[in-house]
Amino acid sequence: MKGVVFDLDGVITDTAKFHFEAWSQLAKEKFDLTLPAEFESKLKGISRIESLERILEFGNLSDKYTSDQVAEMANEKNTYYVAAIDSQLTENDILPGVKRLLDELKEHGMKLAIASASKNAPHILEKLGIIDEFDAIADPAKVAKGKPAPDIFIAGAEAINLDPKDCVGVEDAVAGVAAIKSAGMVAVAVGDKDELSQADEVVPSTQDFSYELFNQVWNKVNK
Repeated sequence: MKGVVFDLDGVITDTAKFHFEAWSQLAKEKFDLTLPAEFESKLKGISRIESLERILEFGNLSDKYTSDQVAEMANEKNTYYVAAIDSQLTENDILPGVKRLLDELKEHGMKLAIASASKNAPHILEKLGIIDEFDAIADPAKVAKGKPAPDIFIAGAEAINLDPKDCVGVEDAVAGVAAIKSAGMVAVAVGDKDELSQADEVVPSTQDFSYELFNQVWNKVNK
């Protein structure tokens, strides 16, 4: 194991609530649509455009807007989201055990990258005060396909000059785990064991992450 490539939301911090608040605001203003709380999970780990397409599908509105209109509304949602991040996100929003994990990985000479569908990843990491912990941030705007395609995780490995097979990928979403495995990486996931069964190892909390765990899983897969 030479490097670790992280998803951001649900792994480093949890900004899902800010995303969902922003989508809910947009849905109410634009479509007079109230998104149920359980819809939040359907928007996890996917791109901005795909999220809006799912909302339009939910409201039976898929054929009512052009791709340009969809892109414009997705950007409008992002302004709501960024405003919430700016006013509310702090270092206290780093998930439990993550800061310790980053320190451990650095101590063992691991290269670290972010592979998030979010174009706001650099801004979020700055707000959390940990942007300098990472050697690279893959740009989702420069990959052909979003998760579950492997593109963003391959880009993350390339950004730290590593072969994907030498990396562990870390995720909390089914689409993300599929992307890691398609990229040829070892997958460690946090969340529900049954839901994330494609991963090589699933832990219930970010607090369970450690260099030792990642290294053991990598060695087990590559024995």
